[in-house]
Amino acid sequence: MRPLPDLPEPVSRLASQTYGEGGRPLLVAHGLFGTGRNWGVIAKRLSDRGQVTTVDMRNHGDSFWDDDHSYAALADDLAQVIGDGQWDVLGHSMGGKAAMALALRHPDKVRRLVVADIAPVAYTHSQQHFIDAMRALDLTGIETRKQADAAFAHHVHDDGVRAFLLQSLDVREGRWRMNLDVLEDQMDAITGWAPIDATFPRAAFFLSGGDSDYVQSEHSDVIRALFPKARFAWIPGTGHWLHAEKPRDVEASIRAFLDA
Repeated sequence: MRPLPDLPEPVSRLASQTYGEGGRPLLVAHGLFGTGRNWGVIAKRLSDRGQVTTVDMRNHGDSFWDDDHSYAALADDLAQVIGDGQWDVLGHSMGGKAAMALALRHPDKVRRLVVADIAPVAYTHSQQHFIDAMRALDLTGIETRKQADAAFAHHVHDDGVRAFLLQSLDVREGRWRMNLDVLEDQMDAITGWAPIDATFPRAAFFLSGGDSDYVQSEHSDVIRALFPKARFAWIPGTGHWLHAEKPRDVEASIRAFLDA
């Protein structure tokens, strides 16, 4: 009998970009409406300590679309990227919840966890208004990003938020690189949090924007119940998109925690 051939390693379904090599690998998961490129500047700088991989989460960027956008599914996507190893994991907002779910569902795959400006709780706000704004943008005749920005300004007035959302606009194809239908359908699950009966035994770092209201003092007990070794820090003068507002400060905080 012929021996069975070696089976290939599972291939991740998430589009990704890797910076650097060796060292302790770091996986970065972006937030809602984002892509891996949102963390590209920080990822490149952190790659001097080893490999950093940024991914496009499902239903975002160049990754696959699927009707299931639960945090269990997002966590399992990240676990597939890691494979048989153990990586450091960083997640922001939606990606932070996915990273927390990964650490709780697959604790053997996570060495150290960094969660940027989100808590494992259900939020009452919705991001539906951004989906409505993206759908309202008439892409007919728009050929440049400058034209798109001018037209989108009628729907989204904040310059920073508008620039962030426009990173996911494919001007050439005239489409948004997001599955808006599924993100709308599962908005309650995205802003929510399904309890996970587990704890993460290793170090976790919750880094928040000093002006953001996403992580509040009353969340600390909930966080410590799931992540007993949690540490907390805030970046003064930043909101929810702290990595875009003060990338050097965020990089320094992440680096100090991962290398401690």
